[in-house]
Amino acid sequence: MYQLAPNIELLFTEAGDYHDRVRAAAAAGFTAVEMWGPTGVDAPAKPKDIPALKAALEETGTTLTAQLSEPRTQFMIPPRDHSEFYRKLDEGVDIAHELACTRIVVGSGTGFGGSKRQTQLDELAEIYRKAIAQIEGSGITLVLEAVNVRVDHPGSLLDRTAESAYVTRGVDSPFFGILYDLYHSTVEGEDPAVELAGAGELVKYVQIADAPGRGEPGSGSIDWPSALGILRGSGYDGPIGLEYYPTQESSASVALIRDLAATA
Repeated sequence: MYQLAPNIELLFTEAGDYHDRVRAAAAAGFTAVEMWGPTGVDAPAKPKDIPALKAALEETGTTLTAQLSEPRTQFMIPPRDHSEFYRKLDEGVDIAHELACTRIVVGSGTGFGGSKRQTQLDELAEIYRKAIAQIEGSGITLVLEAVNVRVDHPGSLLDRTAESAYVTRGVDSPFFGILYDLYHSTVEGEDPAVELAGAGELVKYVQIADAPGRGEPGSGSIDWPSALGILRGSGYDGPIGLEYYPTQESSASVALIRDLAATA
C-alpha cells in the first residue's frame, strides 16, 4: 500500500486556508500531505501561517512529506549569483524542522545561458554539492525534480529523468535524490519503465497527475494499474504526492487512485 499525500495548494481548497486543508485531508482519511513554498516567495505559492499549519499537522497526526525550496527560479543566465538560494535554503530547513518535514524539493531553473548542456548539468551538480554541505546534519533530503518543457515549464533546463540521475550521481549524497514526477515524465514522452530501470534506486520521492491535462488519475490516458506496478517494481515504497488540478471535488477526485494505491 502506498501512502498518498494530497498537495494542499491544489486539493481540499474547499476547506479554506492551508491548515484547514490539512484537517480536511485528515478527515478524508489521509495521513500525509505535501505543499509548495512555505513563505510564498515564489508564485503561485502563497505564504503559510507556519504555527497554524504546525498545529493542524500535530492535531491530526498528519505527516508533511515535502515542501519546495525557495526561490525556485534562482539558477538562470549570468551573473551566477546563487547567494539568495543558499540563504533561503537555511530558512527552508528551519521551517521543515518546525513542520517535521524531511524533504525539500529543488529544481534547475532555466539554465545558465551560453554554455554547453553538459557544462550546465555539471554546474548544477556543483551547486547542490555545496547545498548538501551547507545543510549537513540537518536530516533533510533534497529531491531534484525534472519538469516538462512541452506544456508547463517552457525554458526549464532539467526536463529528462536521465539528466536528473546524472546530476544526482554527481552530488553523491544519501541526502540527495530524484523526485520522479510521472506526469512530467509522461508529457515529455518518456517510458516510465525505462526511466525507472535506469534511475529507480535514486528516486526518493514521487508525484503524480494524469496526462494530458494534469488532472486527477482517471481523467487522462495514463494506465494507472500499470504505472503503479512499474513504480513498485522499481523498488520505490515511499509516499506519493498528489500534485494535480482536480476536475471535481477533492474527495471525489482521489477515489480511483486511493483504491489502486491500497493494493499496489
